[in-house]
Amino acid sequence: MRCPWCGATEDRVVDSREMEQGEGIRRRRECISCTRRFTTVERVSQAVLWVVKRSAHREPFDRRKVIAGARAACKNRPVEPEQLEALAAAVEQTAWSLGPEVQSEQVGLAVLESLRQLDDVAAVRFASVYKGFEQVDDFARELGLLNKEATPDAGPSAGEPHRAERGPAGRAKP
Repeated sequence: MRCPWCGATEDRVVDSREMEQGEGIRRRRECISCTRRFTTVERVSQAVLWVVKRSAHREPFDRRKVIAGARAACKNRPVEPEQLEALAAAVEQTAWSLGPEVQSEQVGLAVLESLRQLDDVAAVRFASVYKGFEQVDDFARELGLLNKEATPDAGPSAGEPHRAERGPAGRAKP
């Protein structure tokens, strides 16, 4: 490390502290030549995660964009900001597992899947924008997908009559 006062390269570390939940280390250093002190911050240098858009344009992954999209879908829903942060972290981890370049469609699907686990209504809202719903049938299809995930056995249970076999007020017909 070069001293900002005299330019010497010899120094000693006087104090080290962890910062930002382990994201970096703050070091207080003293120059051997001029005895003046200065502070350095060390962070792990990470590779950039690139998102490839449909237009083939590449841009760095931005966790804030994920949070903004999820926040819009979760408006007026019982979802805490900490949950949105966790969602964004999970999406970023999923994207990293796919490699240093990921298609924007894969990021969108990861957000959608995370929202399905967090809040069904928010997931449908997000899907309506992400998938470009144009008709009511699009909503019905997405709700059908959610229902299939909620009940892996799509048919009625063994002792329960099918909906068509029910009478008024949802009671089973005799």
